[in-house]
Amino acid sequence: MPGATRTIVINAPVEKVFDVITQYERYPEFLPEVKEIRTSNRQGGQVDVHYKVDVVKTIRYSIRVNEERPKRMAWSFIEGEMMKDNKGSWVLEPEGEGKTRATYTVEMALGALVPKAIVNALVDSSLPKMLDAFKRRAEGA
Repeated sequence: MPGATRTIVINAPVEKVFDVITQYERYPEFLPEVKEIRTSNRQGGQVDVHYKVDVVKTIRYSIRVNEERPKRMAWSFIEGEMMKDNKGSWVLEPEGEGKTRATYTVEMALGALVPKAIVNALVDSSLPKMLDAFKRRAEGA
């Protein structure tokens, strides 16, 4: 399954970065490809997150997120259009002086009819832009 791991240092404390990552409904404010998000079935640190994203075409999918405040959140796939699997995590570590080392990991499997170029574009080009958007949000929010 295609996947990627990237690490960035964010000039904000772990708790603030965790808050930005777990305020799912606010993603459309700073991630242009995310058109709509809603959450459901929240029970403690677990919540279902339903996405509508525009990457080449509009895709809807749902994931189940497990939040371990303030150090980690991980997700697994529930269902989606053109997608067979989507799992990953954010791991947050204090970097000293109020900074956070954030490691993002994602593995994604799209349907057989989805060209490999789209999968690669999602993982390779979109990932750095997305991480930069989270960094800017946490540093400026």
